[in-house]
Amino acid sequence: MTLAASDDAFGRVLLAHLEGRSAVTMVERDDGFVESESPRFYFAGVRRWPAVERRALRYVRGRVLDVGTGAGRVALELQRRGRDVVGLDYSQLAARVARKRGVTNVRVGDLEALPSSLGRFDTVVMFGNNLGLLSNATKAKRILRALHATTTDRGRIVGSNNDPYANNGAARHRDYHRRNRTRGRLPGQVRLRLRYRESTTPWVDWLFLSTRELEKLLEGTGWRLERVIREPNDSQYTVVIEKEPPGG
Repeated sequence: MTLAASDDAFGRVLLAHLEGRSAVTMVERDDGFVESESPRFYFAGVRRWPAVERRALRYVRGRVLDVGTGAGRVALELQRRGRDVVGLDYSQLAARVARKRGVTNVRVGDLEALPSSLGRFDTVVMFGNNLGLLSNATKAKRILRALHATTTDRGRIVGSNNDPYANNGAARHRDYHRRNRTRGRLPGQVRLRLRYRESTTPWVDWLFLSTRELEKLLEGTGWRLERVIREPNDSQYTVVIEKEPPGG
């Protein structure tokens, strides 16, 4: 999925922040739950990143695909470290912001339809909870297989997510999890859209997973969960996902 400018609430709020204007995104869930989100996180330097993401940087190697580039915080840090990085985002305006901030190679595109012209990668980075882009169980399998095909023999995924059952605020989402189960969805599968002024994105699924659920999704895709990085009393985690050996 790529967004038209009129629907690109995410890109518009990033551009507003870059230009020094006050901007807040409203995140709306399909049951009416709404919360606000500041765009500052998408511009943060590495010292302000979650600890689990900073620790995971050591596992990023070779040529990198930065999925969900946003304002470019991850791509810029990897460029600073000498990595060959290609950014990928569904938002044309976000890609523009990332380029303005110095990301040298940003493409607008769909994670399910990666063009062969991108070449192959040694690491796919999905920070900022961007493992959520796996969306749902069916789509996740397709995306994981596509990423398997676009990575080298030593390819890996380094990504972050939030365990929907571990955080202290999980109780307020329990009814939503229960509703998902009755509908045959994963409990942490969130249907949401973003709003900024008159712009509203289409509804999309965003997937929050426990590491056990993630392991289950990896089955049959050619990937295996190699490492989990957590901090005490924190629902957020990063994972290192490796390719299974041939015949594994």
